Amino acid sequence: MGRYKVRELMKEAKLYSKKPKVRQFNRAIEEQLELLNKLSRNSNPTSPNQVWTSDITYIWAGSRWIYLAIVADLYVRRVVGYSVSDKADSQLVISALDMAWPLRGKPKALMFHSDQGCQYLSAAFRHCLSRYGIVHSVSRRGNCWDNAPTECLFRSLKSKWIPKAGYRSLAKAKSDMFCYLFGYYNQRRPHSFNAGLPPAIAKQPKLVFKNT
Repeated sequence: MGRYKVRELMKEAKLYSKKPKVRQFNRAIEEQLELLNKLSRNSNPTSPNQVWTSDITYIWAGSRWIYLAIVADLYVRRVVGYSVSDKADSQLVISALDMAWPLRGKPKALMFHSDQGCQYLSAAFRHCLSRYGIVHSVSRRGNCWDNAPTECLFRSLKSKWIPKAGYRSLAKAKSDMFCYLFGYYNQRRPHSFNAGLPPAIAKQPKLVFKNT
């Protein structure tokens, strides 16, 4: 079906496409020389638990901004951990990693890629990576393309799932993020990288949830 036919059908059904606004990224001059971009845009690992990526975004809930951090396995672009909080601090990203680590069977020889946000460069988070034996890779300053898969996930989340007016409360946002990330995104949403298959159907180990 061509795009002109799609346009006619959408017009008859009174459907309108929602286009996200183009975001302008600032490019910083100074680099974090202590940490290197070890991933170097190699976003096609050959097996699960080789490379995880992470990022933070903001969501409107009630009368304030709240923050979402996710951890995704690049192998089939599957979300393996997340955290929602009203504070964009190091504990936000630590909680997301602490969720992913046991769910994936405490993998070895793992690389964790993030941007150079203060949360990821904090002593507390880097100590967490060291404790798990994870190698840290960081994007270049102000270069969103170094972490493009995670940026695409957030774009889909905000344009197709989150209500236009945001959420009524932090609790509602937390519940809905679980429904999207571990329900719709992992289990049902077709992904072009997986030849149209959702991440959970593409070949990879299963997540193991334990009662606590």
